[in-house]
Amino acid sequence: MPNTSPRDGTGVMPRPWIRRADRRRALPDLLSQIADGLILSAAAGDLRERFERALRDLLNTERVWLRDEGAPPDTEGREGLVIEIPGARPSRSYIQVGLGERAMYDDWDRQVLHAAACAAALVLALDRATAESGRVPVSAPRSGESTRLIGSSPAISSIRERVRRVAATDFTVLIEGESGTGKELVARLVHEQSRRRRGPFVAINCAALVESLLEAELFGIEERTATGVRGRRGKFEYADQGTLFLDEVSDLSMTAQAKLLRAIQDMAVERVGGQAAHRVDTRVVVATNRRLVELVERGRFRLDLFYRLNGVEVIVPPLRHRREDIPELVCAFVERHRHIRPLAVSRPALDALVTYHWPGNVRELERVVERAVVLAEDEAIGLDDLPPAVAGDYHGSLAPSAARDDTLRAWATRYVRLVLARHGGNRRRACDTLGISHHTLRAYLRRGLAVGLPAAMPSELASGQ
Repeated sequence: MPNTSPRDGTGVMPRPWIRRADRRRALPDLLSQIADGLILSAAAGDLRERFERALRDLLNTERVWLRDEGAPPDTEGREGLVIEIPGARPSRSYIQVGLGERAMYDDWDRQVLHAAACAAALVLALDRATAESGRVPVSAPRSGESTRLIGSSPAISSIRERVRRVAATDFTVLIEGESGTGKELVARLVHEQSRRRRGPFVAINCAALVESLLEAELFGIEERTATGVRGRRGKFEYADQGTLFLDEVSDLSMTAQAKLLRAIQDMAVERVGGQAAHRVDTRVVVATNRRLVELVERGRFRLDLFYRLNGVEVIVPPLRHRREDIPELVCAFVERHRHIRPLAVSRPALDALVTYHWPGNVRELERVVERAVVLAEDEAIGLDDLPPAVAGDYHGSLAPSAARDDTLRAWATRYVRLVLARHGGNRRRACDTLGISHHTLRAYLRRGLAVGLPAAMPSELASGQ
């Protein structure tokens, strides 16, 4: 059994005792992570991630991340530690350390963190220099967040299983779904669960590509092809040994589709102004918010490219088709902004969020939660903290009944009759929608007289539909 810290009586949770000399040697290890990152993985853009992982191991905690913010998160003493990173920068930056399973951090932990902040300054400087040099940074989740699909619905479980299966291969993946459903998140999961997870993940929005610059963006351009033009690699080469994510591929012109087809088919790219093709080892994942098969039928998308892209299809359902995931998503978004202010969510507000139809899907839900976090005046997000468009349907449905002090029986009976009318008097379909038996439906309809509602029409009670 390992010895535990003698400071257990001061409130620090027992953990393996690390000698101070060993912990001093851990700081050079942090610097070695930076060096290794420059040599092995700077092109993959995970230098910051390597640093955070090394610091987590050093502090024996699961929550460490670098933040670029104008003001420090208010977590000192409550959620962990916030250490400012020294150096002259346009905006102040911080190392944020969450407690996790730790009860507190001792003075030695703070000394280690202040020393690590100097190394973090080097990490951020290298990160910025990489971006300013024109190198394509690898698209990564926001610092401190993990890539995961939130939800427990059958639809999400099915996507997780399909991602697990397809990640074991190098097949092209086609992800379809409405805007804001999380198609890029699914693409990241495919990348992170594959053998290419140590390689780059390069994302590009095809809708933003200018036709005249398409070849240069995707395939690169040779030095001095034109006056004042600098040579550079294209996205296919940047994603070598990794994954290239092409979002909104349905927005490519027919000419662009032909060029993309050739590159995917041969897995070789020829830079603009070049004389030879370069072989690349890149996995291609594409996404679209429109059904490609329908575009093919209308002559808007090449059939041969469709067959090349449609290796494995993943369809991400809209949020309105998996409403059971909304409470879990709301809790995750509220927790994500806990460093701003800790909040709960009231039951009426949660009910309104579940009721809303969400045309913007998960992206819209996240923005609504962010708005509520900023505007909420109480310790819990209430109905009044939601936008009128979100709370309107819920409030409009219940407010009249509440104003009349309707009984639950009266309200339920009115709703049952409304659903029955919507289904044209078909009792079987109404029962399926309401989740009740035929006997219960008849009982609700007979209660109309008792609660002051119009009597049911004879056909409603006697129909055998």
